[in-house]
Amino acid sequence: MTEPLRVLLADDQTLVRTGFRLILGADGIDVVAEATNGTEAVEAVRRTRPDVVLMDVRMPEMDGLEATRRILTGAPGEPRVIILTTFDLDRYVYAALSAGASGFLLKDVTPEHLTAAVRTVRTGDALLAPAITRRLVQRFAQRGSDTAALHRDLASLTPRELEVLGLLARGLSNAELATRLHLAEATVKTHVARILAKLGLRDRVQAVIVAYETGLVSAGAREAAQQPTEQT
Repeated sequence: MTEPLRVLLADDQTLVRTGFRLILGADGIDVVAEATNGTEAVEAVRRTRPDVVLMDVRMPEMDGLEATRRILTGAPGEPRVIILTTFDLDRYVYAALSAGASGFLLKDVTPEHLTAAVRTVRTGDALLAPAITRRLVQRFAQRGSDTAALHRDLASLTPRELEVLGLLARGLSNAELATRLHLAEATVKTHVARILAKLGLRDRVQAVIVAYETGLVSAGAREAAQQPTEQT
């Protein structure tokens, strides 16, 4: 029997935490701890070891961005972090994604979307569609040192992997990549997995960010018109 999904809620608004706790509980998801600021969130994660953290960006004492950085230290068993915000494409959300968060939700999310999002990131998937991430990166990439840039070297990638990364950053799904590159979808998944492993990335969200921050893809650039090559 699968163990219940364990969630930590970090938000300084009591009503938000209460509402989310009720929604998650009704769907069989355990809320193992609550925090009103980033400091409490970091301590609660160490104490309760949740699967997923729902993290508000703007909290007193320590904000959600710094808390996310401290939680996602690369230690084994670290949770997935979903950023909560009241503003679409908030610059702090971009910084949190760069720091390793798996996606973001607006606080007016529907109950169905909230529970689906928590279950999605638990499996290791990114919550954001690459196309949405691309809009976020186009707005905020390379706008200062406070964006927690990933600074990955792409030299370890093969020409095909660079091609896959570039198309992924433009918002193509695995199925669309397979069609564009004349490959099986399973082969595309293998290429994506290798890209993430070589660059030390958590998910596709960070891969999109890296593609822009390294200059592989430029903000506002259109997709290349030429047909893809046939190497695999």
